[in-house]
Amino acid sequence: MRSQFYRRLEKMEQAYEKLLKRRNEKTEEGNGVFDRYKFPVLTADHTPLFWRYDLNIESNPHLMQRFGINAVLNAGAVKWNDRYIVVARVEGADRKSFFAVAESPNGVDNFKFWDYPVNMPETEAPDTNIYDMRLVQHEDGWIYGLFCTERRDPSAPATDQSAAIAQCAIARTKDLKVWERLNDLKTPSPQQRNVVLHPEFYNGRYAFYTRPQDKFIEAGKGGGIGFGLSDTMEEATIEKEIVVDPKVYHTVYEMKNGLGPAPIKTEKGWLHLAHGVRNTAAGLRYVLYMFMTDLEEITKVIYKPAGYFMAPEGEERIGDVSNVVFSNGWIVNDDGSVFIYYASSDTRLHVATTTIEKLLDYVLNTAPDGFTSAESVKTLTRLIDRNMSEQAVEPGNNANASGR
Repeated sequence: MRSQFYRRLEKMEQAYEKLLKRRNEKTEEGNGVFDRYKFPVLTADHTPLFWRYDLNIESNPHLMQRFGINAVLNAGAVKWNDRYIVVARVEGADRKSFFAVAESPNGVDNFKFWDYPVNMPETEAPDTNIYDMRLVQHEDGWIYGLFCTERRDPSAPATDQSAAIAQCAIARTKDLKVWERLNDLKTPSPQQRNVVLHPEFYNGRYAFYTRPQDKFIEAGKGGGIGFGLSDTMEEATIEKEIVVDPKVYHTVYEMKNGLGPAPIKTEKGWLHLAHGVRNTAAGLRYVLYMFMTDLEEITKVIYKPAGYFMAPEGEERIGDVSNVVFSNGWIVNDDGSVFIYYASSDTRLHVATTTIEKLLDYVLNTAPDGFTSAESVKTLTRLIDRNMSEQAVEPGNNANASGR
C-alpha cells in the first residue's frame, strides 16, 4: 500500500510540474488586433496538489482528493515587482469561490499560485460567495480590490434557494498579502454585480463604474454601464448613478453590459474593455467589446466600434457556462504591450496580447454600430468600395476580387 501511494504521488507531481512549466505559444490565426495563445494560463489543474490532496499516507492512504477544485476564472491583474500577478477566482467543487494569487515571470505561461489563498476579511454581514475581483492601483497609493459579494435574498421564500442579492465589496492592500476589508459600496441600485474603480480622482472624488440591476440575473429596467462618485472609500456611497453606456436593442449588449477591468489612460482618451450579454436559444452569450471616453469628461463616450472585440472560439465555447468570454483584468507594460486576461465559459483563464497602438487603431478606426441591417450594409459597402478602387488595388494583387 505504501509503495502504491508514493508511486501515485510521484506521477502526480511530475504531471503537475510539467503543466506549470509548459511553454505557451501564440496561435497562428489572428485578426490583427490581438493574439490568442494555444493554452489557458490557469485551470483547476494548476492549483497546488497540497490544496486538493491530503498528502499524509496515514490519514489518506488511497491518496484521494479531499478538496475539489472546479474552475479557475475571472482574474484581476496587476504588474507588481516586475511580475505578472493575477488574483483569480477559484471555484471549489462545493460551488463556493475564493481568491488566490498566481504570478508569472512573462505573463503568458509559468503561472504559479502562492501557497495560500487570500484570507479575505468579512463584514458584519458574512459573504456566502465572493468572486470577480477588479484590481486597481489608485493614485491615492492603495491597491483596491472591488469584487462581488453574494448573499441569499432574505425576502425570498423557502421554496426558492437561488434568489440572491449581489453587492460591490471593497478591500485594499499594499502588498497583495494583507487585505483590509471596507464596507460594501452603497448605491441607489438594489443589485450591483460588476463595479470598477477609476484609477484617478475625478473632480477630487473617487469615481466608480457600476452595473445597476433590478434583480440578481435580469437587469430589468436597470442595466448599462453606470457611473457615480463618492467622497471616501471607507464609507463609499454613490448618491446618484448615471448611465454612461446603455443597453441597446439587437446588439451584443442588449440584455446587460458591464465594465471589465479599470480603463487605460492614453493620449487619445480612456480605453474601456467591457462585457456584453445577449440572449439566444442556447442561453446567454457573453462577449467583450471596447469603447473610449474623453480624457477630461470621462463619462462621455467618444468612440465605440460596432459589435464585439472578442467572442469565444473553439474550445473556449465549452465549459460550465458555455459560450462565454469574460475579462476583469489587463496589464499595460512600459513598452506599450497589453496583456488581456480573460476567462472562457466560466472554466479556465486565458491571455491575449496586443499593444496600445493596435487598440487605439481598432477603437478609432472601426465603424460604429448603425443599429439596423441597412446601415450595416452601408458600412460594408464603403469598405468594399475602398478596397475595389484603383487606388487601393494594384493589378495582379487582388486575388479575392471577382472579375468585372
